Amino acid sequence: MGVGIGDIVPKKEVDIKHLKGRKVAIDAYNTLYQFLSIIRQRDGTPLMDSKGRVTSHLSGILYRTGKLVENGVKPVYVFDGEPPKIKQDTLNKRKETREEAKRKFEEALKKGRKEEARKYAQQSTSLTEEILDTTKRTLDAMGIPHIQAPGEGEAQATHLCKKGEVWAASSQDFDSLLYGAPILLRNLTITGKRKLPGKNQYTTIRTEEIHIDKVLKDLGITQEGLIEIGIMVGTDYNEGIEGIGPKTALKKVREGKKAEEVYQEKEQEPKVDIDKLRKIFKEPRVTDDYEIKWRKPDMEKTIEILVKEHDFSQNRVEKVVKQMEDRAKEKTTQKHLGGW
Repeated sequence: MGVGIGDIVPKKEVDIKHLKGRKVAIDAYNTLYQFLSIIRQRDGTPLMDSKGRVTSHLSGILYRTGKLVENGVKPVYVFDGEPPKIKQDTLNKRKETREEAKRKFEEALKKGRKEEARKYAQQSTSLTEEILDTTKRTLDAMGIPHIQAPGEGEAQATHLCKKGEVWAASSQDFDSLLYGAPILLRNLTITGKRKLPGKNQYTTIRTEEIHIDKVLKDLGITQEGLIEIGIMVGTDYNEGIEGIGPKTALKKVREGKKAEEVYQEKEQEPKVDIDKLRKIFKEPRVTDDYEIKWRKPDMEKTIEILVKEHDFSQNRVEKVVKQMEDRAKEKTTQKHLGGW
């Protein structure tokens, strides 16, 4: 879901070639939800192997990650840990929404309404332990590092970016900006043409690059002000103030007002402790106990997982892994030449 500040955030579209040589921390949960929602059959049913196990996420990990590596990007996936207690209401509501969407999906499928079924299928997406486990095993086989965050993945990805371990944090949501990510990349793993919901039309999605310094300068606010805007419009931890959109919230912040004052103006009561909410973004739970190391992909292990366990095409898997191997060899050669 994320914080809805996209309308006021300055951004620019970039080609993937612009990212060559860049290290990027990818919000794994956010990306997996995208794969599971988008990579589906025409009626909305996810891709599955012969045993009925979902493989949409593995298809995304293989082809999208392979594409990034082929273009010189060095990804590291960051997985969520335990969410803050303040997020529990949001998680409960999301679960209810997914269950209702699943019921409507099955109903639409029985009646042969494929377009309607696909819409509800995307809303019913959920991550299971099996999905997370197969994702991590596949990343290991492909030589792609991944980190387990103690809390929110976006906060940990931002931490890596602030430390200079990576160049940018990647997520579909804008929450990384509230954590203070120096650079945020959106649409990194889902570029290409996408069908508009409920319409027989397509749109082209391109990677967006957002710099926090430019955001704050263009909006004329501080990092604290950006957090206030997020709280006013709603985050993953609160519903926001009814009747307040990002532009109005920006106006209020420029007037020097805090979220509590705007709640009072609108005669509404926040359902969460605002100070605790601010602290989540200012002092998130992160760790320095990790290792980031890209390794040569293991063709045999990748085939074992994707082809033998999950029925992927061996030719396609070999092609992707071979391209990743070629990229690794190219970098090794360049390193040796540089030593010359």
